[in-house]
Amino acid sequence: MNTIDSYQFGCITISGREYTSDVVVFPDRVKLDWWRKIGHRIYPEDIAEVMAENPEVLVVGTGMWGMTKLLPETKEVLQAQGIRLIVEENEKACHTYNRLWHSQKVVAALHLTC
Repeated sequence: MNTIDSYQFGCITISGREYTSDVVVFPDRVKLDWWRKIGHRIYPEDIAEVMAENPEVLVVGTGMWGMTKLLPETKEVLQAQGIRLIVEENEKACHTYNRLWHSQKVVAALHLTC
């Protein structure tokens, strides 16, 4: 199971390994270089792999200052699939993910900079 060890602007350590690009943290793997269709907006296709995993919870880290936004249609798709959505700035999102992974199938999608 992956745990988030630390986060600072542009850098995250997950289960002892450091990453410097946006990531999606699955229970059994980390997707590197998570790119979105348009920079700071999250479209449904940007989280298609997450939805295929069918987690109970998706924690979205919107960056250090919360610049990344989920589009309404993305929220609707998640709701229709029954995936609980938590959207927070990264520091809080990392803590939320670590708190939840013990008891729920949770995935975190994290924008590491702004």
